[in-house]
Amino acid sequence: MEDLIRVMDLLSLKEHHARTLLIHYRWDVEKVLAVLVEYGKERLFAKAGLTIVETDDVSSSQVSSSYCCNICFDDVSLEEITTMDCGHYFCNSCWTEHFIVKINEGQSRRITCMEHKCNAICDESKIRCLVRARDSDLADKFDRFMLESYIEDNKRVKWCPSVPHCGNAIRIEVDELREVECACGLQFCFRCSYEAHSPCSCYMWDLWSKKCQDESETVNYIAVHTKHCPKCQKLVEKNGGCNLVSCICGQPFCWLCGAATGSDHTWTSIAGHSCGRYKEDREKETESAKRSLERYIHYYSRYEAHRDSSKLESKMKETMEDNIKILEECSTASSKDFVWLFNGVDRLFRSRRVLAYSYPFAYYMFDGDLFADEMTKGEREMKQNLFEDQQQQFEANIEKLSSFLDEKFHLYNEDEIKDLKLRVIALSATTDNLCRNLYECIETDLLGSLKHSVHEIAPYNTNGIEKASLPSYQDT
Repeated sequence: MEDLIRVMDLLSLKEHHARTLLIHYRWDVEKVLAVLVEYGKERLFAKAGLTIVETDDVSSSQVSSSYCCNICFDDVSLEEITTMDCGHYFCNSCWTEHFIVKINEGQSRRITCMEHKCNAICDESKIRCLVRARDSDLADKFDRFMLESYIEDNKRVKWCPSVPHCGNAIRIEVDELREVECACGLQFCFRCSYEAHSPCSCYMWDLWSKKCQDESETVNYIAVHTKHCPKCQKLVEKNGGCNLVSCICGQPFCWLCGAATGSDHTWTSIAGHSCGRYKEDREKETESAKRSLERYIHYYSRYEAHRDSSKLESKMKETMEDNIKILEECSTASSKDFVWLFNGVDRLFRSRRVLAYSYPFAYYMFDGDLFADEMTKGEREMKQNLFEDQQQQFEANIEKLSSFLDEKFHLYNEDEIKDLKLRVIALSATTDNLCRNLYECIETDLLGSLKHSVHEIAPYNTNGIEKASLPSYQDT
């Protein structure tokens, strides 16, 4: 309503005209003002397809006791006629049928006049009144569609993607890539609505999430560890050291080249077989699939390991609260301030999440396929080494911070607690700096140097993902 009132007051518009204008400009009031200043009111309206015709109502322009509706051609009284802002009027029954069809088709936001070639937007208050007289539930549906347009047509507002849906929508003040936390606790990327995935770009995360869900790595595993039987073509997996294998159909064959053989063999030969010409293409394909699989397993295992660590460490705060209660009840505990512990846990959680997602980022950044035209092999190796040096240093500090916070501090004396406090505070600050440096390396040295593609990540926030707050009012 605040956005509507601003536009209504500025341009002297009715509410449904202001809403039509804002829907076209995706509820960006500043954009409306910019177009108004640059092109004027007529061009502003024309770009939005908004037609405003000042006309008198049929009741004041005519004095007849009955009127013919140009849709159904019935003669109706003045009370059964509704005139829209464009000056066209039809009977209430025809208007109502028109509105019901449009609402059921999901076109509530821009219901136009029934007159041929008239694109004027109908007054939503008149729509609501006529539809409610026929079907109150459909009128409520219309109101809901109009309300949801603020979310679905607004690039600064999005529904929380929680499942099951929490019913909250998030609004950001500045139109930029960022990660947010809903009041329900879900953290997600505002641009793509996936889970918060920085320092992966949205495109990288989309590739990674699909790769982890589909069967691409199963195919690679099959290519590396199985071969087709030369007789029945079933896949066979070797479960021993001998290169003479036998399919369940009874056909023995050579594992090295895949050719059918006899069943007898010695240490040096297999009956009825000698490996022929080296099948170079097949071996290259198998070796390539093997390298691809090993590379994926390397990054995926580390990604999952840090995700698992984060899940286990999530219980740390509860344990810490219990231990603090024990410590506070101890008569020798002079200090009651343990904020540094909780700050350390929060830093650990934030850093662990960033570290986990840095592995999918590295998988695609240094893959050689996605950015093949961006870097030479030498440049890629150099940048990968610099990135991995920072990543490993960051990882080492996270593990050290985790071990500090996992200490049984409730059994410590005063001096030991003070020593732990200094270590946690210092290491938390160092970890924050290392995390920031890793972000700067990704943003500037890696993604920032790309010439042929654009990959953006949410900016680093030392306080973590910004939390959304619920409004102080609720819609009725």
